[in-house]
Amino acid sequence: MTEREQWGTRAGFILAAIGSAVGLGNIWRFPYVAYENGGGAFFLPYLFALLTAGIPLLIMEFTLGQKYRGSAPLTYARLNKKAEWIGWWQVAISFVISTFYAVIIAWAIAYTFFSIRLSWGNNPEQFLQESYLQISNPGEFGSLVPNVLIPLVIIWVVTLLIMFKGIKRGIELANRICLPILLIMFLTLVIRALTLEGAALGLESFFNPDWEKMKDPSVWIAAYGHIFFSLSVGFAIMITYSSYLPKKSDINNNAFITGFSNSSFELLAGIGVFAALGFMATQAGVSVDEVANAGITLAFVVFPEIINSFPGFNGFFGVLFFGSLVMAGITSLISIIETYIAGIQDKFKVSRTKAVIFGGGLSALVSLLYATQGGLFLLDTVDYFVNQFGIAVAGLVSVIVVAWFLKKLPDLQKHTNSMSDFKIGIWWRICLGVVTPVILGYMMIQNFILNFRNNYAEYPLSFLLSAGWAVALGVLVVGILFSLKKWKKDPQKSLDEGGN
Repeated sequence: MTEREQWGTRAGFILAAIGSAVGLGNIWRFPYVAYENGGGAFFLPYLFALLTAGIPLLIMEFTLGQKYRGSAPLTYARLNKKAEWIGWWQVAISFVISTFYAVIIAWAIAYTFFSIRLSWGNNPEQFLQESYLQISNPGEFGSLVPNVLIPLVIIWVVTLLIMFKGIKRGIELANRICLPILLIMFLTLVIRALTLEGAALGLESFFNPDWEKMKDPSVWIAAYGHIFFSLSVGFAIMITYSSYLPKKSDINNNAFITGFSNSSFELLAGIGVFAALGFMATQAGVSVDEVANAGITLAFVVFPEIINSFPGFNGFFGVLFFGSLVMAGITSLISIIETYIAGIQDKFKVSRTKAVIFGGGLSALVSLLYATQGGLFLLDTVDYFVNQFGIAVAGLVSVIVVAWFLKKLPDLQKHTNSMSDFKIGIWWRICLGVVTPVILGYMMIQNFILNFRNNYAEYPLSFLLSAGWAVALGVLVVGILFSLKKWKKDPQKSLDEGGN
């Protein structure tokens, strides 16, 4: 019987978990979320959400993976055979995310080279839409765009080579290389941003607390929503990664280290981004509010404008910024892909090589849709719906099933406390049994109401139905269908025998 792969060291696991959590959203989403929701005051609900939802969820998923020693589908099947579909649902979500996440990294690779000569010119927005992406209309795919296709092929070749190497010689080694490079590059960029004229103005805008906003429930919901998406919980990653831990592992410490390391990088990103935005606002003679933005616009329009205005070494700092996006993206992408590689291996009893070829190869083929002229609109829609009605709903369901229906929290608490330096108590069960379901449930209701009243981004309804709602529902259907196939060997029996 083949033994399950393991991490080479505890540090290797922690680096991989941090690498998964630290992704593109840390750089282009968190700073703006904090700024929009009370500035410095936002750190209060943010910290509260981290301690009452983020870290408790990390502990739960780390414990599930380490205790039941399997991919998400196998873990949930071992937890209760009727719960396997949740694991496949989460794996299907990860598959969809990997298809468009790779494309964003491909953009970052292209922009790393564009930075050398500042190829985007004086109008980065026009360059992005017309020259680089060559965008058409929503729902119209058009032709493949060579400038997107070439770096996309590169990122898939690199990523799949890492996946072929396995856990210790592939994923762990990649994180040991990419994370230090990311930290060095981004720290250099932040230090330079802090020396720019107007940096203090940007930091004042970022940290200036608006305590009145703390009375607004939507601010607290925003904090929980960001923590939930930021820590890679709810879509099989942390369960899969922790399944490669040794049978004796300090789960509680690992969860706290991962959670606070991710938050530390987000704070660093906020400082760097708003120092740069303060510089841009000063140069343009406008307020920070007029230049602050998030997501793709921040990364591929606003930052090129900032880089254009740098007093020197513009290309160098452009390479640092977009290179940081590439490093952060790769460590997250390999964690996403590993969820379905592990699921395929466990369920169908195939070699890792075959699982990578089938799972990774199929994902690479699907990602070509986003390399077309209509790829931007497709990416934007799929990203929104799979996050809002995929990850969040799957995470909510998993917590409710584990805490309420299967009543497994006491068993999981006992297991993690038996091998951790410090123990978790009743607060952990209250957070997962009450706080998290209530907050996430409220988020879901509000999201459904909002999206039934208004078309997301004012896209045509037919496009949203086919590219948004169909995908969100499709991952659930796929999860249920995969769970209907019987295992070659009873999951619980194989666990009792000490194998997979």
